Amino acid sequence: MTETIAYADFERVDIRAGTIVEASPFPEARKPAFKIVIDFGSEIGLKKSSAQITVHYTLESLVGRQVLGVVNFPPRQIGPFRSEVLTLGFEDENGDIVLAAVDKPVPNGKKML
Repeated sequence: MTETIAYADFERVDIRAGTIVEASPFPEARKPAFKIVIDFGSEIGLKKSSAQITVHYTLESLVGRQVLGVVNFPPRQIGPFRSEVLTLGFEDENGDIVLAAVDKPVPNGKKML
């Protein structure tokens, strides 16, 4: 376990639900990754992300999938690509990423409470 934080610290992390609307290869990435575009609803809009999820997902299986992302981190330059959100996931037993997601659909842009 890591150090204890105040609830106010958690509240500062803006985690939202969004739907992947585009997925494409990212051959320039150092580690295998996809470029994805996520629709976070009318308030936030479309945001780009790079995700190292090539082991468990295909490009075709990603479009339409609802995921969770941190939308208030600063953008990060990853080679020639500017990632605007952090798409959340967990490492499996082999260190490969499994996406964090909701188990029932929610409106895009809904904030995690």
